[in-house]
Amino acid sequence: MLSKLFVKFIGLFGYKLFNKDLVKNQRLIDTNSTLNMSFVLDLIFKKNNINCVIQIGTNDGVRFDELKKYIKSQNIKSILVEPIKKYFEILKKTYFENKNIIYENCAIGDKTGDLDIYTVKDEYLKIYDDHIKGVSSFNKNHLIKHKVKSNHITTEKVNVLTINDLMEKHNFLKVDLIYIDAEGYDGNIVINFLENCSCYPIIIFEYIHINSDIFKIVTDKLTINKYKYFRVNENLVCFKDGKYIL
Repeated sequence: MLSKLFVKFIGLFGYKLFNKDLVKNQRLIDTNSTLNMSFVLDLIFKKNNINCVIQIGTNDGVRFDELKKYIKSQNIKSILVEPIKKYFEILKKTYFENKNIIYENCAIGDKTGDLDIYTVKDEYLKIYDDHIKGVSSFNKNHLIKHKVKSNHITTEKVNVLTINDLMEKHNFLKVDLIYIDAEGYDGNIVINFLENCSCYPIIIFEYIHINSDIFKIVTDKLTINKYKYFRVNENLVCFKDGKYIL
């Protein structure tokens, strides 16, 4: 009885208690599940005619990159987008043998321009896990949530394009797969795409860092555009009728 009253009491202040066992169990399932991104991507590339790919937030093309083996082995026409200069230079070396790649050293946003992006200073990278290289964000708090110390963070001025501008720049009139890992900004990119583009590719994006209000808009836009979707690990896999996923 006391615990229920406590939960109601903190709820009055806008806080919510999470079941830690539930979170741990979900992560354990995600880690060991047969239905993982590698399995899903295998099916997507086997069952669909994937000729054009846009990958947003590619980083160096090596770390935790699920798409690399498909793009490299099938020499798929691709736009690879990475805003952080040092990772962008490594990315070009990663795909140097592939002649069908377009590289864009920019961020994708709601409008064109220049913005500061937060990233970890080079001299502090070695004290963090390898995934910290991929948490650069427009939001400084996103890095702090990943346990990065404030004085270890710096900013880098980056060019910003909308996804429409990106497609028009490179004459991508049709794209078959868009893969997004934008550290919380994924939802904004998907919304912008669905509001302005006329093609309907398979869309895969990381959803776990998206603000819940933005995510509600994303799912509404997906429904309006007659997309179906399901969750795989930390990603949402979205597809229209006629695309074969499972």
